Amino acid sequence: MFMNLDAVPWNAAVGGLMIGAAVTLLLLFNGCVAGVSGMVGGLYRVQKGDIGWRVTFILGLILSVVIWRFFFVLPEIVIETNYTMLALAGFLVGYGTRLGSGCTSGHGVCGISRRSPRSIAATIVFMLAGFMTVYLLRHVFTFWLG
Repeated sequence: MFMNLDAVPWNAAVGGLMIGAAVTLLLLFNGCVAGVSGMVGGLYRVQKGDIGWRVTFILGLILSVVIWRFFFVLPEIVIETNYTMLALAGFLVGYGTRLGSGCTSGHGVCGISRRSPRSIAATIVFMLAGFMTVYLLRHVFTFWLG
């Protein structure tokens, strides 16, 4: 019954099309950019008529994985670090999201497609910081991962 789609190239293309359709529909029908950190952050400052679409979008993100499991094999998730590094990484991502006024979904998916110079710059910084972090942790500070 299950299909394994690990090596199928169209898997990423279909996922990208679905993300593109979702953010386009949200922008067209709701006038909002689909930045996940902003959606979640908006749940903490409740405004009338603003919470329903946020909860619906976030539930859709979660339920899509649950539904996918019924038809396909989920990829194995392997985490090769300790909880301290995970907590530090989570803190840094959250801090960077606040500092950059948005996350990779808001800037990288929605901002670049709208040709926002700020989003293009933010996405370049995200990517360079990620590359540098992986290089430093894998090749320079290897004793932390041991």
